[in-house]
Amino acid sequence: MSNAVLSHSNPPRRAAVSGAALTTTLVLTVWLALVLFLGARGAFVGPPGTPPLPIFFGAMSPIIAFLALFRMSRAFRDFVLAIDLPLATAIQAWRFAGFGFLALFTYGVLPGTFAWPAGVGDMAIGLTAPWVALALMRRPSFIGSKLFVAWNLFGILDLVVAVSTGALNSILATGVPGEVTTGPMAQLPLVLIPAYLVPLFLMLHLAALFQARHTAASIH
Repeated sequence: MSNAVLSHSNPPRRAAVSGAALTTTLVLTVWLALVLFLGARGAFVGPPGTPPLPIFFGAMSPIIAFLALFRMSRAFRDFVLAIDLPLATAIQAWRFAGFGFLALFTYGVLPGTFAWPAGVGDMAIGLTAPWVALALMRRPSFIGSKLFVAWNLFGILDLVVAVSTGALNSILATGVPGEVTTGPMAQLPLVLIPAYLVPLFLMLHLAALFQARHTAASIH
């Protein structure tokens, strides 16, 4: 898909897409460094019983920026539509690491109301990602299938459920000594998940859906 998009674009457009790719890589690096810096300073930690607003803003800001750029910048839009979709899909396999949530629940670090839905959902996406990527490689038309769209929508839903249950747990926390909460998710290294990996994975899903819509529009 990406090769097809790039091969039909003129040199100035290819240069613009390459520039957008380089800028995006730079932004992702700076964003990671910023999350690490803020996480080390405890900027995402909030008192029990309050909404986790720092994490919410940390997760939503990149997504809002992504959607705004996709709408307003043709170079960025072309870059998103030229992303290697099998590779972007295969990256989602890392989400099988959601098994770690269940391990942390077992050791009393995270509550089950968060760990189970977040962990099982991530594992389901991570386990199926290689098969979806393989289907895209073997049959490029798979991008337009209802199954591919449904898989991406389920991946987004899983991330939304994980963030929502985490936020609800934080709001309902009482601060009683020994209480198991999602507090550790606001500290390094776990804060990298909601503040960096969740929005990154969500943007990959959005890119896949945008490519699917673009492909469908091209056919019709």
